[in-house]
This record gives sequence, structure tokens and C-alpha cells, in this order.
Amino acid sequence: MESMTVEYKRELSDDFEKEVVAFLNSLGGELFIGVNDDGTINGVENPDRLSLAIIDRIKNNILPATMGLFNVEVKQDNGISYIRITVAQGLEKPYYLKKYGMSVKGCYTRIGSQSSPMT
Repeated sequence: MESMTVEYKRELSDDFEKEVVAFLNSLGGELFIGVNDDGTINGVENPDRLSLAIIDRIKNNILPATMGLFNVEVKQDNGISYIRITVAQGLEKPYYLKKYGMSVKGCYTRIGSQSSPMT
């Protein structure tokens, strides 16, 4: 079940970095790619390639630097691959989306099971 520290994504989407920023700016958490909102696993194709894309997006699209604050793992359940991204609470808050800078569009935090813009 989604919560303050757990987020499920059916697939890697455009708002992926927003979720990572929200975890960095709050208590940290886990993102699961290839998992439906109800927690059932639908899986991902090419999990190794997708993992590399995720690492690249976190490293290049979020500031300040996030190295050492996240881990990306390919997991399996009944032969179905999905991805778990563990994000630590950041030490250099606020974290933000590089393309929007420190703005309402760039800074997010977790409130309950939602990623909400920071003012």
C-alpha cells in the first residue's frame, strides 16, 4: 500500500524525478517500478537497461548531487522482474528538479502518500 515512504509506479514516467525529489526532501522512501497502485506486480521489460536509465535520470536531473543517497535494484517475484529504488533522506535540502530550479515546479515533499509542491 502506498504511504509516506512507499510509491508504486506501473512504468517509468515523466514525473519519476518528482517522486525522488519528494523522498529526498522528506523522510526518504522506496519507489517500485512495475507495480500497480494496489501493490500487484505487473513487471517491466528490459529491467537491467531500465535500471541504468533510472540511475542516469536521478544523477542528471536532480540537484544538489544525489550520489550515495539512492540504490536501484532489479527484483523478481514469480519470474516477473520489477525495480526497487530506495531513496535516503537528503542532507542538503531542498532538492529540486534541475530544469525548474528552486521553484514550486521544481521542489516537492511527501505529504501522506502524495508528492506535493513546496512553497
